[in-house]
Amino acid sequence: MASDTVYGMRLDPISPADGFAVLRNRNVSFYLVARFLGTIAVQMMSVAVGWQIYALTHSLFDLGLIGLAQFAPFLVLILWAGHVADSHDRRVIVMLCMAVQLLCNLGLMALTWSDTGAVWPVFAVLVLYGSARAFMMPAQQAVLRNLVPDQVFARAVALNSSTMTVARILGPVLGGLLYGFGANVVYLLSSVMLAVSVLLMAGTCSAGRASVKGPMSWHTLLEGLHFVRSRPVVLGAISLDLFAVLFGGATALLPAYAHDVLHAGPSSLGLLRTAPGAGAALGSIALAIWPVQRRVGAWMFGGVAVFGLATIVMGLTASFMVALAALFLLGLGDSVSVYIRHLLVQYETPDAIRGRVSAVNAVFIGASNELGEFESGLTASWLGLVRAIVIGGVATLCVTAAWIRLFPVLSRMDRFPHHASEADHVTSIDKP
Repeated sequence: MASDTVYGMRLDPISPADGFAVLRNRNVSFYLVARFLGTIAVQMMSVAVGWQIYALTHSLFDLGLIGLAQFAPFLVLILWAGHVADSHDRRVIVMLCMAVQLLCNLGLMALTWSDTGAVWPVFAVLVLYGSARAFMMPAQQAVLRNLVPDQVFARAVALNSSTMTVARILGPVLGGLLYGFGANVVYLLSSVMLAVSVLLMAGTCSAGRASVKGPMSWHTLLEGLHFVRSRPVVLGAISLDLFAVLFGGATALLPAYAHDVLHAGPSSLGLLRTAPGAGAALGSIALAIWPVQRRVGAWMFGGVAVFGLATIVMGLTASFMVALAALFLLGLGDSVSVYIRHLLVQYETPDAIRGRVSAVNAVFIGASNELGEFESGLTASWLGLVRAIVIGGVATLCVTAAWIRLFPVLSRMDRFPHHASEADHVTSIDKP
């Protein structure tokens, strides 16, 4: 096979049968390690912040505000962030956003040392963190497509997904265990990891610039939204994830759930936060070995249904082991739909607007995660912790049934839209 060139960057020949061959490219390996360390750091920080806030206020509503503080900047900045990702070096954007996350970690460490007892400065730091994340997500989602040849892109995404799920396993465990030595130990180690991530991103070569030129306008800002609306399959996939996870986002309540229902400490909270990542990792490995080649839509809807059922089981049990198993299945189901959605968006989108389309996708992801955390905290403060978790799981199942009827072309989808042109090079896969 001839060598491939991506934005003028020559890559070594890669056999599609060798999924790990993409690691021979320095840009890809540096990028994956940077994301791996950065994800561990953010997961550790999340455990520490959640436990700190609940220890100070014992307020379920405040746990929800953690998510809202991080999501609110998305609504203000995300369209601009998508345009920036299409008009500047995406690698540099990711590096700068990681640097801002590092500053946020140092800020949380300073607040913990000051021991003010007030929670509003923590929320202010989280708003800054959310702003950095708003700019990073479109660039981060779009840049991988620039780093690998088309015929191995699916495998590169799978490797990236597997790496991130391992990070989501290690991060909460490390955060929970180290929190026993103090929150600042967590913030210090995560700051070191973020610093290394920044250096690794700085060590990569430019993956090229996107093609958007000229001043910003409402037309260029909204082009990603118009594109998503014109593709029912893409719109159905990302909106399914939005509403299903929005109502079923019980993981935000884990600090209260561990403390009040399971009567457990921060180390147990770390294990609970790890379980969804462990489920996602198993899904990534299994689907890399036994790739799903048909019935893409059925796999995606099935994954969301498993997510909803696992949420219900978690809400109904007071057993630590049963809760751990339910969260494991929750992550396993969610990972399938997440991966399918990512491939649908990336395969369907021209590179010139990939940053702006990724920005729209990031809004849906942020709404389902951070806004979902706020919704869960608000519902729990009104209805009670256990009732809110169970109702969230039931709502997820209702959304799944509704989307099957609203988007029949998606539920009946057999193969990825791009599958026909890649079938001779790499097996189509639906793995998280």
